[in-house]
Amino acid sequence: MLKNAIGLHNATTLPKHAPLFSRLGAFLLTIGIVMAFFISQLLGVYVAGKLVLPSTKNTTVADIFFFGGNDGTVVSLSIIIGCVLLVAISVLTIQLRGGNSRQYLALKLPSLSISLKMLGLLLIFMIGSQVLTYFLDETPLEFVDPLYESVSSVWLLIFAMVIVAPLYEELVFRGILWSAISEQFAASFLKHYGAIVASVVTSLIFAVIHVQYGIYEISTIVVLALLFCYARIRSGSLLLPMLLHIVNNGVAMAQYLIQTA
Repeated sequence: MLKNAIGLHNATTLPKHAPLFSRLGAFLLTIGIVMAFFISQLLGVYVAGKLVLPSTKNTTVADIFFFGGNDGTVVSLSIIIGCVLLVAISVLTIQLRGGNSRQYLALKLPSLSISLKMLGLLLIFMIGSQVLTYFLDETPLEFVDPLYESVSSVWLLIFAMVIVAPLYEELVFRGILWSAISEQFAASFLKHYGAIVASVVTSLIFAVIHVQYGIYEISTIVVLALLFCYARIRSGSLLLPMLLHIVNNGVAMAQYLIQTA
């Protein structure tokens, strides 16, 4: 009788699922994933540069990074290469820890009602951002100019920046990192706190890695990232932040193409 009572007590007080990563593991994972993010980009530029840029006997690694980083075709291909590497790293890491990738990354369809509400919030954000950008006379997509002018096909650049980049960025930041941080607060009374901590930490990191932007753009990215995190929380799905990210990048790219036409 006593044994049954103890067993019932443990069943009600312990979390149903133990965290996939310990606190130290989550910290090391965050550092490792961020490093992998930058390394995959550098490796992507190098590989794409070797394939696309004209080769000479005097070409150095520094030359490949310098010219490749401003070549639209190289950058587009490097985004695709980086996506493949980061998806593989994330899935392999989860599987090595004994987790289910689809469940851990919340790869499930969100409800239609929540999706429409979040699309509405994104629309409000984009309108507000456009108004503020206009009054501050900012040019957030200025870095795209050399890429657009040098890319072999505009559709390749659109595919890489509008579709591919949002997919792997969401998988990394609102996917594996968000889950690893939030699960450190698995106790029922700390779940909301864990979601807040995970959202703030991943949003700040997500903004900082966009080194091609200025302070104004990075501040905007923080707000956008928090919106994506909110979508992840409300829907319980990573697919909704991916969709919102694609819509945001697609609208921004469409505006850029209209202005340069």
